Amino acid sequence: MGLEEEIEEIREEIATTPYNKSTEAHIGRLKAKLAEKKEELEQKRQQSGGGGHGYAVQKTGDATVALVGFPSVGKSTLLNALTNAESEVGDYEFTTIDVNPGMLQYNGANIQLLDVPGLIEGASEGRGGGKAVLSVVRSADLVVFLLSVFEIDQYERLHRELYDNQIRVDQNPPRVSVRRKHKDGIKVTSSTEQDLDDETIKGVLREHGYVNADLTLGETVDIDRLVDGIMDNRVYVPSLVVVNKADLIEPDYKATVDANLRDHGIDPEEAVFISAEQEKGLGALKERIWEELGLIRVYMDKPGRGIDWEEPLVVEEGSTVADAMEKLGGDFRERFRFARVTGPSAKHDNQQVGTDHELADEDVLKLILRK
Repeated sequence: MGLEEEIEEIREEIATTPYNKSTEAHIGRLKAKLAEKKEELEQKRQQSGGGGHGYAVQKTGDATVALVGFPSVGKSTLLNALTNAESEVGDYEFTTIDVNPGMLQYNGANIQLLDVPGLIEGASEGRGGGKAVLSVVRSADLVVFLLSVFEIDQYERLHRELYDNQIRVDQNPPRVSVRRKHKDGIKVTSSTEQDLDDETIKGVLREHGYVNADLTLGETVDIDRLVDGIMDNRVYVPSLVVVNKADLIEPDYKATVDANLRDHGIDPEEAVFISAEQEKGLGALKERIWEELGLIRVYMDKPGRGIDWEEPLVVEEGSTVADAMEKLGGDFRERFRFARVTGPSAKHDNQQVGTDHELADEDVLKLILRK
């Protein structure tokens, strides 16, 4: 029996096994085994070169956003409207046959947008070059789900394809750590009460090859979160839902669209409604992309030239003076004496700070360096 057949057989058993306390440990072992078999299959495909050609796109700019949607939902039109890219546009499937990058300039930041080839059902299993497509999504800082206003149910299928490719959207990594040891079996330590019993948890670890190990749980986990915490090939990415073709609906149909969004766990107030074709709603979309990426602007006070208000240094929220110097490059760290900060993060203008000072949006930063 090949790996593909084994995977399907395990999936079928999971799907047909009633979930209750008596079957919990068995299902846990099945899910652990499924994760292992899928990883084994992926490694085998990569070694044999059967994973399809890659979509290698060099990450540039301050952040990268992947536009994800099924074919012909309007990704290319949106990319062209937001950036300087020229992506081919058509009303038939598979118009986009490669990843098309474009650069969105907003608030002084250069945000790389990637028009990812339209996903199809089964992309996570390699259909339609899906594995290569999804590898691009794994490297993004933000996923934008682009949905047609008439096909909101696309969200669930897109979400499932990403999940099956180990992309966890809008989740934090599980607070799970496991350390191998040489003897004494498996010890489970938890800071919270667990619904899973110790034998179920230990069974999942054994399926992943752990015989002697210390497992520490910092949250209450179900089987899926436990498996995710043990595996090291998951990526965790924030997302934004964008509803396209909003110009084509009648005002009284909006309530139906909102209800469809709620049915799929999406708050209509959090979704962004646009018309890529008519270039409506793009201002609100740019602002939401900026917010979801969590970027801030730092204006550098340059010796002899004053404050550069035109090209701010763009860094992530929570960045320190040390992080700013790292992004600037050069030998700033070696020559650093102290810094002066004016703005939201400062107690007063020209506050003297060290490398660990946390910066805020629209701070003015002046580095005082050794000659």
